[in-house]
Amino acid sequence: MPLGTPPGGPAARSRRPRPRPTALGTALGAAALLALTAPPADASPERSPEPSHCAAAARLHVPGAARQQHACLDELTTAGTVTSGHTDPADWAGLTPAGLPTPRGVPGIQIDGYFPDTSATNTHHGWQHDAQFVIRLPDHWNGGLVISGSPGTRRQYANDRAIGDWVLARGYAFAATDKGNTGTDFYRDGATPGDALAEWNQRVTQLTRAARTVATQRYRRPPARTLVTGLSNGGYLVRWQLENHPELYDGGVDWEGTLWRPQGPNLLTFLPPALRAYPAYAKGGADAGRAHAALLAAGFPAGSEFLWPFHHQNYWDVTQRTYREELDPGFDGATQAGTPFCASGTPACDADYAYATRPETVRTAVSKIALTGRIGKPLITLHGTLDVLLPLSRDSDVYARMVHDAGRDALYRYYRIEGGTHVDALFDTFPDRLRPLTPCHRSAFTALENWLNHRHLPPAGHTVPRPGTAGPATLINHCPLS
Repeated sequence: MPLGTPPGGPAARSRRPRPRPTALGTALGAAALLALTAPPADASPERSPEPSHCAAAARLHVPGAARQQHACLDELTTAGTVTSGHTDPADWAGLTPAGLPTPRGVPGIQIDGYFPDTSATNTHHGWQHDAQFVIRLPDHWNGGLVISGSPGTRRQYANDRAIGDWVLARGYAFAATDKGNTGTDFYRDGATPGDALAEWNQRVTQLTRAARTVATQRYRRPPARTLVTGLSNGGYLVRWQLENHPELYDGGVDWEGTLWRPQGPNLLTFLPPALRAYPAYAKGGADAGRAHAALLAAGFPAGSEFLWPFHHQNYWDVTQRTYREELDPGFDGATQAGTPFCASGTPACDADYAYATRPETVRTAVSKIALTGRIGKPLITLHGTLDVLLPLSRDSDVYARMVHDAGRDALYRYYRIEGGTHVDALFDTFPDRLRPLTPCHRSAFTALENWLNHRHLPPAGHTVPRPGTAGPATLINHCPLS
C-alpha cells in the first residue's frame, strides 16, 4: 500500500545517528526557471555501442555504493524479471489494475546494490540493509534516464509495473530507490523526529547523481535528459527534487504526491477527523448524518463514500499512527505508534490528535520535509478526484496554489482525473465508478516529453472527465489529457 500496511507487534523505538549522503545544494536562480534548455531525447532507441550487453557490465561502477551486483538480462521488464528473480511482485502488489499490459523485448543490464546506511528494514537479496537501489540499462537506449522513489514505505521494485516497464520499453534507463528505510516501522530510523522522512529526499538525490554516472559509463555519453517521477510519497519526492535540485533534472511528473506543510494541511490535519467520525457514520443511526458531514468537512469528497470502508480499515489508521510517530513521538509517550483503531476519548488516541495544538517542535520536524511550490523545472501533477487517502482538496489543489504563489505557473500543469483514486487496483473492484491513473500518468509523461522537446505546450490544467461509456480495457489503456 502506498502509505504503509498494518504494522506488526510493538517494539522499542530507537533513533540513532546515521551517515548522510552529500550535502544538498541550492536551487537554480530565477533566471534559469523559465529556460527549457535540455537537449531533446531521441524518441527512437539507438543501438547500443557494445556488441553484447554483457561486455559492458564489467566496467560499470555505481559511485558511492557499498555493494553492487550486475546481471545481463534478456528481459528488463517484469515480463522477464519476475521469473528471473530480478524484481519482487510483493513490492508492487495492488498498485496497478490487473489487466495492465506488460511490455517485453527489452534486453539489458540490471544493477542491484545499496549505499552505506545504518538501518536494516529492507531484506531483499538477504542483505538486511537499507538504501537499496536498482538501475536498469537497456541495450537500445533513447538517451534518457528516469529516476523514481518508491511509494509509501515500499521497497525499490515498487514502481516496476506502474512506471519502470513502460519507460524501459520506450528506451529509457530507469533507476529506483527504497528511500533509505522501509516498512511501517520506518519511524525508528534517524536521530530526531522527521529524519527518516528527510532521508527519502537525500536518497533520491544520491541515486540520481550515481545513475547519471553509470549511464555515462554504459553508453559512453551522459544522459541527454533526466526525468523524475513517482506516485504517492514518490510524487512528493518529485516535487521536492524539482524545488531543491532542479539542476539534476529536466522535468518531472508528480502522481498524487503527498503534501507536507508545517502550517498544514498535511496528513496529520485531515486523517484524525476521519478516524474520529467514521465509526459513527458506519454504525448509522442518529449520529450518522453529523459524522458524514464531518468527513466531508475534513476533505473527503462527496461521492467517494463507497471507498471509505476500505480506506478506514487499510489506510487511515495505520497512516496516521506511523507518520504521527515519526513527526510527533511525544504524543503517546512510550507507546509505539499509538493504539490501532482506538475509540475517540481513549487517552493518547490518534483519532483525537489535534495538530494545531501540538508543540512547535512538531512543526519543526515537518519543516525538514516541507514543500514550497518553488519548482525550478517543468512539472506535471495528476490527482484523482476520488482519492480518499490524500484528498485533492487538501493536497494537490493546495500545491497548485503554492506553485502559483511562488510565481512558477509557467513551469506547471495540474490535471484532476475524474474517478481516479489512490491505488489503481481498486479499479478492478469498482470498474463502473473508478478509472485507473496509470494510463493518465503515461499521457502526462508523454506531454512532458513534448513540452521539453518544444513540440507543443501541454493543455492548460483542468479536470479530465471519466468517459461514461468506456469499458475497462479502454480505461486501462487510454487517458487523453486534452
